[in-house]
Amino acid sequence: MNSSSEKSEYLLLFRGTDWHQNLSPDEIQRTMTDWMAWFNGLIAEGTCRGGQSLAPEARVVSGKNRTVTDGPFTEAKETVAGYFLLTVADMEEALAIAKQCPALPYGITVEVRPLLARCHAADLAERNAAAAV
Repeated sequence: MNSSSEKSEYLLLFRGTDWHQNLSPDEIQRTMTDWMAWFNGLIAEGTCRGGQSLAPEARVVSGKNRTVTDGPFTEAKETVAGYFLLTVADMEEALAIAKQCPALPYGITVEVRPLLARCHAADLAERNAAAAV
């Protein structure tokens, strides 16, 4: 087994779209410069596979009729500002990277979530089907 197969994927979700509201333009620029240096460093070392900012506009698809609406949204529309996709050894390494976020002192939070190889609901359905046999 090589070291790359021992790694897991984690998603960093950045919550807080208004962290910059009370900062000067210079403070915002300095924080964004630090942020891009952090992101580009993670990309260069192969820890981060990508990331994006999320637009404030969104739509919701729901229900049996697959209805598309402009809400209601859970808190996510207003609070999720972007994400990074990491490939790291474990949760501890993902948390250590999250702690480096340059906007943490300004109120942004980082949610760290492991990605599953398979949908949890599919695993549960398979176990229930196997138990029924």
